[in-house]
Amino acid sequence: MRHIQKIIFTIFFLSAGLMVLGQDLVYRPINPAFGGNYLNYSWLLSQAQAQNDFAEDPSASLYGQDPLATFQDDLNRQILNQLSRALVSDLFGEDGRLNEGQFEIGNYQIEVINGLNGVNIGILDILSGSNTTVTVPYY
Repeated sequence: MRHIQKIIFTIFFLSAGLMVLGQDLVYRPINPAFGGNYLNYSWLLSQAQAQNDFAEDPSASLYGQDPLATFQDDLNRQILNQLSRALVSDLFGEDGRLNEGQFEIGNYQIEVINGLNGVNIGILDILSGSNTTVTVPYY
């Protein structure tokens, strides 16, 4: 009888402990896009950026390029910028018309044609062969 009481007491003691530890499970999302706390956004973004293998290294872009190639790109960009300023100032000047013709500036061949809808400007990169056409409408 004493042995049975010990077994019953042990079973009761173990089952009482399991009832105390039982609780409802509640799902709380972490991502603010799915209802989580909005303060988690910056942490999640920094973790994603740290794991991004496709991002360019900013220090590599400064020192990985040839200085002469960078100089040539900057020079071409400045030439095109000045050309576009001259074209726009000529277009919207007193007479409102551009002189038609072909111009070769640096690595670019530029063709200006007055059309019915506006001024058509064709830009051909001589080195790569790429062609761009811009139409500036009349006002």
